[in-house]
Amino acid sequence: MDRSRVIYLVAETFTQNAYGVYESTKTKRKVFAQVDSVTGREWFEGGRNGLNPELRMRVFQGDYKGEQIVEYGGVLYEIYRTYNTRNDIVDLYVQRRVGNG
Repeated sequence: MDRSRVIYLVAETFTQNAYGVYESTKTKRKVFAQVDSVTGREWFEGGRNGLNPELRMRVFQGDYKGEQIVEYGGVLYEIYRTYNTRNDIVDLYVQRRVGNG
């Protein structure tokens, strides 16, 4: 079964406006990822550390540039952990981003 999905890696930058207030600008890039549920162990350990793990997204290492936000299915997720696997793959472990609809 092909589990390849389109996700958007979101880069967030902050700039200071004329009043000295920092404003967020988000730019997103479309990449392909294999999207799976997290394991029971990941869910349990994350919960013990105050996290709410939901998904694991596997992307090619060259596609990941250190972003901390992922958009998938119209929902924003934050990347709380990454893991470099063999074969130039990076696992992105994500939880829902609080306060972003």
